[in-house]
Amino acid sequence: MDFGVLNDKQIEAVKHTEGPLLILAGAGSGKTATMTHRIAYLVEQGVSPYSILAVTFTNKAANEMRERVENLVSNTHGMWIMTFHAMCLRILRQNAEIIGYDSNFVIYDTTDQKTIIRNAIKEMNLDPKLFKVAYVLAVISDKKNQGISPTDFEYEVAGDPRQRALANLYHMYERKLKDNDAMDFDDLLLNTVRLFNKDEAVLRNYQNRFRYIMVDEYQDTNRVQYELMHMLAEAHQNICVVGDDDQCIYEWRGADIRNILDFEKDFPKAKVIKLEQNYRSKGNILDAAHSVIENNTSRKKKKLWTDKEKGEKITYYRAEDERDEASFVANEIKILMDGPQGWSYKDFAVLYRTNVQSRQFEEAFSRFDIPYRVLSGVRYYDRKEIKDIMSYMRLVVNPKDELSFRRVINEPKRGMGDKTVDKLSALAGVQGRSMLEALEDSYVIASLPSKAQQSVGEMVDVIRLCREEKENLRITDIYDQLLVRTGYLAALEAENTIEAEGRIENLMEFKTVIQDYEAEDQDPSIEGFMEKLALMSDVDNHDENEDAVVLMTMHSAKGLEFPVVFMPGMEDGLFPGHRSFDSEEGMEEERRLCYVGMTRAEERLFLLGAAIRTLYGRSEYTRESQFLREVDDRLLTGDSIFKRRDDFGRGRVPGPGVSTGSPDGAASESLAGFRPYDALKKAREATKKAAESGDKDFNVGDKVVHAKFGEGIVTATTQSTVTVNFGSEGEKKLAKGIAPIKKL
Repeated sequence: MDFGVLNDKQIEAVKHTEGPLLILAGAGSGKTATMTHRIAYLVEQGVSPYSILAVTFTNKAANEMRERVENLVSNTHGMWIMTFHAMCLRILRQNAEIIGYDSNFVIYDTTDQKTIIRNAIKEMNLDPKLFKVAYVLAVISDKKNQGISPTDFEYEVAGDPRQRALANLYHMYERKLKDNDAMDFDDLLLNTVRLFNKDEAVLRNYQNRFRYIMVDEYQDTNRVQYELMHMLAEAHQNICVVGDDDQCIYEWRGADIRNILDFEKDFPKAKVIKLEQNYRSKGNILDAAHSVIENNTSRKKKKLWTDKEKGEKITYYRAEDERDEASFVANEIKILMDGPQGWSYKDFAVLYRTNVQSRQFEEAFSRFDIPYRVLSGVRYYDRKEIKDIMSYMRLVVNPKDELSFRRVINEPKRGMGDKTVDKLSALAGVQGRSMLEALEDSYVIASLPSKAQQSVGEMVDVIRLCREEKENLRITDIYDQLLVRTGYLAALEAENTIEAEGRIENLMEFKTVIQDYEAEDQDPSIEGFMEKLALMSDVDNHDENEDAVVLMTMHSAKGLEFPVVFMPGMEDGLFPGHRSFDSEEGMEEERRLCYVGMTRAEERLFLLGAAIRTLYGRSEYTRESQFLREVDDRLLTGDSIFKRRDDFGRGRVPGPGVSTGSPDGAASESLAGFRPYDALKKAREATKKAAESGDKDFNVGDKVVHAKFGEGIVTATTQSTVTVNFGSEGEKKLAKGIAPIKKL
């Protein structure tokens, strides 16, 4: 073995082959090199490759590990280097009949799972609005990851009717899977544990085979993965787990940080080796990240260090608003590109807390002619919910847009199957009209399946009203009407899932886009707005190998590194997020996420925030992030960070980058209590009020006020319209029930 590429601690970890071993591998400390050299060292010492098992979480990580091991040793035949799911699938294929499955059992994907749940809800006569398919699946997956069976779940919730119904759905779902000789991805893990519990001989066989076990990213394991590894390692105790408790950022999807924190309790003879030398970042970046993460109490004590120079201080910029924030980043990239370092666009990354933050950077980079790519997600304007609402708005502008119609006719579900849509298309073709225009005839609506008539009729009515009244409505009024009266937002709200909440957040943020356009354009119109978006959304995503700035969430950035990193949105309520204020555990996970983001940077790190931020259609003064206030101010340059005098509790004194006076204006107010549903509620209330004011009787001579045209006098009324003279704006005929008018 050539140990010249390893440091002393890494060599110690490589040579410790017998007994339990915990390698606490800090960010950028060379954990993959340590793991692969340890595997190669085992083979060199005479251990059969057949006896080695190495598991990780992603195919990419597994492939990289396998390639690097193969470069170190010539013989890897029989060695298992794979993901948890691949390992369990291989075990189950050989032993499935023991737990009642055929060896050729099928694996159901998400689409198959949804079909089963949808049919189960129907069979049990449950209200599909209360038991949304995505929500039910999320509950079942969570229970499986915790190792909770349908019977256990039923026992837990005996006194709660809704939870009991969920338990019954879980029972039926499992029965349907079994009847079809199928497993879902959670079952691959859970059924392997069941197999080992049911047949001790099978467990002993794998225990004797895998005498040396290595687990990567151990801090991300859930309860079932934890049980699997403990069962396999029980006989020989030669288990080596590699991870970093400071980088446990997936508790929201089942990861249990206690698995790594309690490893020494589970294996009392365990040796602990800390890899604290960092090969990635300059000294100031590491020190700044440490000054944040050391505030966590649930962590192993360690501190990264480097023999590199200290480097530049961390730059903090307090922008006026989110547009100024994005422009600053774009301008700074241009400046650094012209500098002596010789950086390329791909050397820059913008890491944000939530996907909704990407829009401002996409627009700024387009203005500054900076190529970019969005990783681990789609561009803001390519997201499904944004495409859907844009399709609704396009139909207001052009009812002949068949592509947009087909996209939204069943978004949300309205009982319009493909055959029904095809029949409607044929009828519209005979009439020489578009499908939307055909549906404006009541007899066509009446010919639809009964369950579709009301919801389709409501969709057609709101699009027609918005089209007829678009000259009398602000674009934001049209947006609220479409969002609420088509049932689109209500359907997302009913799902009650993290994914649905993210979609709602994006939709609320889209209202900010509209407001910005209305404020900037001298003659705003829905046609002009749609044209602007059409031009903007034609910017293509770039290939990963292209020379382009990377935009991504901090969750997606784990394991990556960039010479220059920008972290925008450093404000309480955004980062840390509003939910994290509810618990110490939530705050500590957010702090770990901040640590992960900061340690992605190699050369330069920029932290940014906005004094006023508009999110989900609301503008708020912000308070600088708690994590900003935790950074050692001696490591900062740029704008001052407001800190109370009691924030210097560790014997530090305020440095030159810190203000201990009063924050500007109302900036001490926080977004901590703000939720996107507040904006949704306001949109609902505004739409309801507009409808209520339209339902009132208007009399000739009444004074009214209109959101767009101001004050006016009613000159005529009918059952469905009211005509108002707005003076300089002229006389307008407005539709009751949609026009934003109120009596004075």
